[in-house]
Parts: sequence; C-alpha cells; structure tokens
Amino acid sequence: MTEAKPQARTIALSHLPANLRGRVPQFAPAPPAATKVKLPTDGTAGWYSRIPTDQKVAFITIDDGWVKHPLALKLMQAADVPVTLFLEVDAVKSDPQYFAKMQAAGATIENHTITHPNLKGRSYESQKREICGGADQLATLYGRRPVLFRPPFGNHDHNTLRASHDCGMKAAFFWKETTNKGKVRFQEGPGVKPGDIILMHFRDRFPDDFLAVLQAIHKAGLTPAKLEDYIP
Repeated sequence: MTEAKPQARTIALSHLPANLRGRVPQFAPAPPAATKVKLPTDGTAGWYSRIPTDQKVAFITIDDGWVKHPLALKLMQAADVPVTLFLEVDAVKSDPQYFAKMQAAGATIENHTITHPNLKGRSYESQKREICGGADQLATLYGRRPVLFRPPFGNHDHNTLRASHDCGMKAAFFWKETTNKGKVRFQEGPGVKPGDIILMHFRDRFPDDFLAVLQAIHKAGLTPAKLEDYIP
C-alpha cells in the first residue's frame, strides 16, 4: 500500500461500515529501509521471526486465503499500509481475482505452498515440489513469482530452507505475534517490538483481526512497513 492522500483516505473510509471507520488508525509513511538482513551463503534461505532493525516499524503478514471476507480489501485500502500475503494455491484458486485486487491496491503476494502440508520431516524432493510449485502457480496467477516463503504452521527443517533457496525463495518466516478473533497474542511480553513480524489469516473475523493488528502497531508507536524492502 502507499500513503493515502487525505481525500483518498476519506473516500476509502467512507466505503466501510460506520462502526469500523473510527477504528482504523492513521500512520505516517514508513521510513525507507535503513538496512537489509544478511542472507545465508550456505545454499539455504534465511529464517526470520523478526527483522533486526531499530527503525520503528512492524510487518503485517496474512496467510492462506480460504475465507474471502467482503470487507478485507476495503479495510486494506482505508488503512493504506503495506501488507504481505502468503497465499496457499489451493485456497486461492477458487477466486484468484479476490487477491489480484489486493495486489493492485499495493499488497505483495508471496508463497505458502500448494496444499499446506506440514513440511517438517518430509524429503527434500517432497518439500521442493510444494515450494517450487506454489511459487510457479502464483506467478501464473499474479504475474510475479514470489521470493519469500512461509512454511505451513511455521514448521520447518534444514530441507525446508534448502528447498526454499533452490526454488528461488530468499527468506522464510515465522512470527512474533499472532491474531485471532480480534485478539493479538504476544510471544515476548506485551506490545509489538520494532521489526516484529505479525501473523494473521484470512478468517471469518478478518475485520476484527486486521483492526486489532493495526491498533497494536499504532499503540506501540510503530508504523507498518513493507517486509520485502528489508530483504536483499
């Protein structure tokens, strides 16, 4: 997403139900990425649950794609902040245009496998089929081949990171906060910390979850930033 001009923000907010408009915080534009992570040089993708930065930023990531809430796009447009979508091919193929509209509004689409298996413990070839296949199919659907990856359930092993690298994924990600039913759960005490990666899903209560994440970031004095900007 890009910085909304006041008029554009007003228009985007007007498309939301009245009970949601006052719950969308306004953020200053994210600062340019001061530094980028250092990726491994051993033939594996990087693994991160937080981006090591002192900048006052956090990262919103949204997984899967099974539930296609009618207000999700409108909320993203009203908030006008960067989001990264880790999409599962099987979840999005019933309505790929739903996510194409988010991409057109500024969201970045990344890889979350084809069928959402638990990759940990599987053979290298099995994991590579899921990771490369997910990236290839998302490229066909959305015109850009993903370069970032989230393993289903956050479960991974050395084969996951090796296959990710060999499939063109620069980095793979865990998280520091999760959100469900409008509640943010913290791994390391209360409050979002600079560089934290926050996990959401496309679920029935998407508005509550998205607004809870925005409010938690705002309360911490941080700004949502684009995850991809911090990866070489």
